[in-house]
Amino acid sequence: MPVLTLYTRHGCHLCEDMEQQLMRLKQELDLVWVCVDIDADESLRQQYNEWVPVLMGQSGEICHHFLDEVALRDYLHFPTGF
Repeated sequence: MPVLTLYTRHGCHLCEDMEQQLMRLKQELDLVWVCVDIDADESLRQQYNEWVPVLMGQSGEICHHFLDEVALRDYLHFPTGF
């Protein structure tokens, strides 16, 4: 399973919401991710300042601001069930 990257920042309620949603799906989708605080790296802060949270896969952005479960399942090749 690929390791995802969740770009976040301290005090971001949208970031907290997305991580909670990922936790809810963790077991079902066998998710693994790392959180990266964009404020710890000037180049990341400049790139993602207005977009956090941003969920990235190896091939690029999966979603930002809100978890797009359909896009995540598509990226992971899991059926959506919708």
